[in-house]
Amino acid sequence: MSEHARILIVDDEADIREPLAEYLSRQNFAVSVAANAVETRTELACKTVDLVILDIMMPGEDGLSLCRDLRARSDIPIILVSARTEDIDRILGLEMGADDYIAKPFVPRELLARIRAVLRRTGARAPAARSHAHKIYRFDRWILKADERSLVGEDGVTVPMGDAEFRLLLAFVMRPRQVLSRNLLLDLADAREAEPFDRSIDNRIVRLRKKMEHDPTDPRLIRTVRSGGYMLAADVRHIDP
Repeated sequence: MSEHARILIVDDEADIREPLAEYLSRQNFAVSVAANAVETRTELACKTVDLVILDIMMPGEDGLSLCRDLRARSDIPIILVSARTEDIDRILGLEMGADDYIAKPFVPRELLARIRAVLRRTGARAPAARSHAHKIYRFDRWILKADERSLVGEDGVTVPMGDAEFRLLLAFVMRPRQVLSRNLLLDLADAREAEPFDRSIDNRIVRLRKKMEHDPTDPRLIRTVRSGGYMLAADVRHIDP
């Protein structure tokens, strides 16, 4: 997947943006660049992009705000970059849906390795998703269509869901009313390589609850089990396509 993948570099500093674009081009990537949020949206509107390298500290709309907006509208992989080393930037970026984070100054070869790791993860379905690709599941007030990778509510409206959220929800649906530890969920949702941070599963749970729970602050469907992990508190029924 990494060979000839299309990468968009978003950084307001030309002396960083242009040499990085040249380096990645030499690694057989198709590279385009943007200096701000406006140019980023223009590039994404007219080009297909496989991954975005996004600087946090930009004038005008910053990278965290742009990351949140991009994640709300698509599941495009995002690697955040920042000259600041505070943990809060990394944590906020991951909570907003970034796939990875790297601090400036970085060695281009390290960024290259992270790009390839993210592309490997996003370029192939998880084993669980492949095994159940043509099945439909009903639980609580939801229908999960594995072949379409979509979640439909009782009102018939499809809820936007990223690839990471889909894999996690499928892991729950295949094991209803079972307590699943964070480590097990990391394996089931194929998340260890993609999100090498301790709270990656917790961040995905938060996003799922916001989309699925009547009250995300008092979750009744995806429950937290103290000292155990999480559980889908619903019966699941398989529906023939």
